[in-house]
Amino acid sequence: MIFETHAHYDDEQFDSDREALLASLSDCGIKSVVNVGASIASTRKSVELAGKYDFIYATVGVHPSEIDELNEERFAWLRELTKLEKVVAVGEIGLDYYWDKEPEVQERQRYWFKRQMQLAREAKLPIVVHSRDAAADTLQIMKEAHAEEIPGVIHCYSYSPEMAQEFIKMGYYIGVGGVVTFKKAKKLKETVEHIPLERILLETDCPYMAPEPYRGKRNDSRYIPYIIEKIAELKQVSIEEVEEITWENAMKFYQFVTKL
Repeated sequence: MIFETHAHYDDEQFDSDREALLASLSDCGIKSVVNVGASIASTRKSVELAGKYDFIYATVGVHPSEIDELNEERFAWLRELTKLEKVVAVGEIGLDYYWDKEPEVQERQRYWFKRQMQLAREAKLPIVVHSRDAAADTLQIMKEAHAEEIPGVIHCYSYSPEMAQEFIKMGYYIGVGGVVTFKKAKKLKETVEHIPLERILLETDCPYMAPEPYRGKRNDSRYIPYIIEKIAELKQVSIEEVEEITWENAMKFYQFVTKL
């Protein structure tokens, strides 16, 4: 059984075949999917998908590049959504300095990252952290917020093995997706080699980041076996072991959420 911990099936790229694709996942071994909110609209759609499909769960939150959407009224709306039965995390939240270089924009990102972390603490939910070109600030904010008390995952991990160990010390999981199959993904491959398998969560970030041999095409959860195969190769363990342990990891990640 495979647990897809980070998908975006609300994306318009799935509008033409969403129902058929989702109906096919179980036959491919995909037994649970977390659809991740990244904006106000995608959060709403994620909750709708979770309400429609038994095997889909939702996260609620606003991506750092979308924080201009946030205000106190919408933040209160997010707080209400955390009370829903199939909402299992706050995310994806965090920092993204790749696109946003302006100091005032980055400051707003840090502000809403902190606020959404606090929301997760209040709701007793884990967080899904997006961090791009912002390793030092991400780690500093998490330490200041005592993130070791808020379970979470560093989604689409892109930093060094040493930085991964810092997050793991705080009790965090590392999200590994299709990038691990790319030829030039040296840092991620080294990270997978050095961290415990018990700290890895499988994800696609679909429709983005399709693994080889589908790189550049629309991604979906059916391609997770390519990720599993590469992790097994890097860890020198069997495919079955990777599948079993990452399933257990995902279940542990959500274990305190009694409504799951």
